[in-house]
Amino acid sequence: MGTALEAIAKRSSTRSYTSEPLTEAEIKQIVTAGLQAPTAANRQEVHFTVVKGDNPILAELENEKNALRGIEAPAHNFYYEAPVVIMLSADSRNHWGGLDAGIAVENMSLAAEDLGLGSLIIGCIYDAFRGERRDYFEKGFGFPAGWQYEIALAVGHKAAGKEPHTYDEEKLVNYL
Repeated sequence: MGTALEAIAKRSSTRSYTSEPLTEAEIKQIVTAGLQAPTAANRQEVHFTVVKGDNPILAELENEKNALRGIEAPAHNFYYEAPVVIMLSADSRNHWGGLDAGIAVENMSLAAEDLGLGSLIIGCIYDAFRGERRDYFEKGFGFPAGWQYEIALAVGHKAAGKEPHTYDEEKLVNYL
């Protein structure tokens, strides 16, 4: 195990996975990292749906995303064929649900990095979860009643590496 700062510095979005499945222990550790994330007033109103990458509902969601964008099927699906996708939903009445889900998905992404796995934080399917088939997808992914998609995480063994992004601290940070 490395340090949190090492995982943050090393982590980058993975867009190429091997076919090796994740173990139950790996999945459990990643989900636990999400459950351990802070939530507003400790309401714990984020729900995690773990989906195997070959589940047919993911293909349906991919098709809906593409149809809403008016595009042909891209070379890769939205989760880049990762063996596991974790959908995070939140209580739609909770003003802070999206923020809480974002904190949880970052915890999970860093946990994946610490385990030597790759991950991709996914937002591109947001419109498909807000479109005409919203109820169908919410039910299909087992979201609690009244809860809505916020963000997702693809996880798997890295097939290819990528350098973490660079940034211009002088441009992006003010110190007062």
